[in-house]
Amino acid sequence: MDYQSMLSLALPVGLGIAAVGSGLGLGKAVAAAMEAMGRQPEASGKIQVGMIIGCALIEALTIYALVTVFVLQGKIGAH
Repeated sequence: MDYQSMLSLALPVGLGIAAVGSGLGLGKAVAAAMEAMGRQPEASGKIQVGMIIGCALIEALTIYALVTVFVLQGKIGAH
């Protein structure tokens, strides 16, 4: 098995794992923020800002994985 066929199998699997991990992380972050806002409504502004920043960083990791897949897809048909 050459590296091109290994890449063509590993890239979608890796992107799927990144997407599942991101979804789980986002779900847990939002759930914790909602619970915290329910317990302390007066602090909801600070909690929401922290949640949005955290969600942006989690989502950025998934976008990095997607960009890596696009870059490595160029290696599949290059040779």
